[in-house]
Order: sequence, then structure tokens, then C-alpha cells
Amino acid sequence: MNPITPSRPLTALVALSACLLAACGQKDDTAAPAAADAAATVTIRLGHVAPLTGPQAHLGKDNENGARLAIDDLNAEKLLIGGKVAKFELLGEDDQADPRQGTTVAQKLADAHVNAVIGHLNSGTTIPASRIYHDAGIVQVSPSATNPTYTRQGYKTAFRVFADDVQQGSVLGAFAVTKLGAKKIAIIDDRTAYGQGLADEFDKAAKAAGATIVTREYTTDKETDFAAILTKVKSTRPDLVFYGGMDTQAGPMARQLRTLNIGAPMLFGDGACTVEFHKLAGDGADGHYCSLPGVPLEQMAGGSAFRDRYKAKFNTDIQLYAPYAYDAVRVVAEAMKQAGSVDTAKFLPALAALNYPGLTAQIQFDEKGDIKDGAITLYQAKGGAWSALETMGGKAPN
Repeated sequence: MNPITPSRPLTALVALSACLLAACGQKDDTAAPAAADAAATVTIRLGHVAPLTGPQAHLGKDNENGARLAIDDLNAEKLLIGGKVAKFELLGEDDQADPRQGTTVAQKLADAHVNAVIGHLNSGTTIPASRIYHDAGIVQVSPSATNPTYTRQGYKTAFRVFADDVQQGSVLGAFAVTKLGAKKIAIIDDRTAYGQGLADEFDKAAKAAGATIVTREYTTDKETDFAAILTKVKSTRPDLVFYGGMDTQAGPMARQLRTLNIGAPMLFGDGACTVEFHKLAGDGADGHYCSLPGVPLEQMAGGSAFRDRYKAKFNTDIQLYAPYAYDAVRVVAEAMKQAGSVDTAKFLPALAALNYPGLTAQIQFDEKGDIKDGAITLYQAKGGAWSALETMGGKAPN
């Protein structure tokens, strides 16, 4: 009996099956790298909150620009966190410098489960928002809120990379009396958490140094006409007028001071130590003084290069806090890197223990979340710009 010979169709079917089986055993070399790339990245979403509309929008945008520059740098560096390439995204929100709006956007970011928040700009919005972030387990790093209450509520999630009003107020008070020779001082503030808080600290320090407060007046952070207040101030014949508030009031106030022929110089905190102050004050700008936590930009490690990069990218000059917003982003990223995780429970201890050579300073935090060894620099308005006079305290990057 002759052996059975497979028919041609059956032979073809067997061959096809063998080919398919062989193919199924092979790796898909084109799909594997794509899958590996996707698995090797981690997306980190950082919230940023500041006034982006209203009178303080120029300051809020300055903060946001500083944060965005840090995001760009981190993404270009391809930072590794837990063995994965980190992709940073910034979710910008506008709090309009209003505490109620601040809590609204804080809750929005908490609901979005952001990994951390950079902000807020103002103390008045930062303080109520801090509870929302704390309850949601979200790290918050403010680059500019100076009221001491922010870090004295016991929230382990709250940090700042900027000296507070206790430090700033004490330096301003001593400077007013010992360096400017002021014996009779008038104080005005805008009744915000920042303005009133700084004025209170200045008041205590000036009295301790031997000055007399001849009057204490109040305005708002929306007012632009100060004729009535300044007329009352003029009657006390002060050696110095201190204002606690932002540049949007400080500028017009300085201009009106000159119009009323009040010869005493003005002294401001960081909120008026801006480029915009000179535009708003006009020919009434020169001769006044301000303080700014930190060292002058030119003395920061890489400060001049940062200024040039900022101008090239955003086609405008740094207003005030952009370098600190940059560092606020960088310290969060560094803590995540050291912890090898974007989980708050894991990177929060690393952030609290951080010793980081930032753009603005060597950044370490105390037990409250405040920067250690915060510097304060005094400036005088000359020729349309703030000219540095002296710096007290501070620690340069290692």
C-alpha cells in the first residue's frame, strides 16, 4: 500500500501554520521601545497661584514666569525620579490677591490632585489656602508670602524660601533709627495680612530702637488717593514715613508726598521694592528706601545669567520675586529626586531636611518650614532704579 502523500493545499496550510507560530514567538521590536519609553516617564503637576489680573498682576505674572523657567529647565535636564524621567507641568491659577478667591483656587488644585503648589504670592491668600493644602496632603512652597502666621500654624506641608516679616521688620526698624536717624516716624499700612503684619513688626522694632511713632494711619490695597492721610501725616512733622503695602499704593503715595511738600523720605518693605514703583511714583520716586529679603540679584549665584534668560524668554524685566519662584520649584523637584518618589509622604521628609544650593541662597528649612539664615537687603531709589545699600544676614550657596 502506497504511503499517503499530503495534498498541496494541506502542505501549504501546515507551512502557513508553522510560519504563524514562529512569528508569535518573536518579540515586537517596534512596539517594545515605545512601551518602555512610556513606562520610564512620570508626570508631575505643580500648581502655581498668584494674582494674574487686577492691580498686582505684574507681580503675579513675575512669579509665574519664574516658576515656568524652572519647569523648562527641569524638563530639559530630564531629571530622574525613582529611575523615571520626570515631566513637569505647571497649572497656573489666578487668585486676584483676594483671600476668598485664593481658597477657591486652592480647593480646585486640591481636587486636581496636584503634586505640590508654588504660591501664593500674597500673605492674605497664602494663609487661608495653606489649610486646604495641608488637609489634602499637598506640599506648598511660597516664594513671597512673608507674614509669620503662614508657617506658625503647625502645618508640616508649608514652606517658604523667603525671610519673613519678623526678620524684615526688625531690620527696617533698626535701619530707620540707627542709619537714617529718624526719631519721629509716621506709619501707614494697607490692612492686609502682609501690610499690617510688616507694619506691626516695624512698629515694635522702631520703638525698641528709640523712635517715637507720631501717628499710625490705614488705607486699603485698592486705594490710590492718599491726600487726606498724608495731610494728617504732614501735621505731625515726621522724620520718616513707613508704608506697609504693595507698589500699587506705594508709588502713588510717594508721588503725592512730593506734591504736598512733605520732606520726610519713605521706607517700604519688599512689596514696593519693584521696577513698577518707579513708574507709578514718577518724579517722586528718588530718595526713598525699601527692603527686600535675600541678596541683590547680581550677588546671587548665576543671578545675572538668570536675569538675561528671563528677559530673553519673556521680553520683560524681573519685577520682584521671580528668582524665588524659580527656587521654590527647584526645591520641590530636588526633594522628589532625593526621595525617589512623587508621593508626598515620601518626599515631604526630604524637603524638610533639604540642604540645596539654590539660585537665591543656600536653602535649608527650620522646624516651621521657614528658610534658615534669611538675608535682608536695604535699597535706595536713585535715578529710576533701586540701588543696594547693605545686606544683613544670609548664607550664600555652597
